Amino acid sequence: MGKEMLVVESRVREALPEGIRLSSDALEGLDAAVRELISKAVKRCQANGRKTLVKEDF
Repeated sequence: MGKEMLVVESRVREALPEGIRLSSDALEGLDAAVRELISKAVKRCQANGRKTLVKEDF
């Protein structure tokens, strides 16, 4: 079984302009990008001696 998606497909579809469709592999790419952003933010947070993510970490 694969990882559970972090992004919600219905919310992503709502954010798209009318006439733009979303393929399943695009959703997988977005999920991978979100995971990478989180990973980088955690590293920055830890490098600054904190345990709480703040918006500046992103």
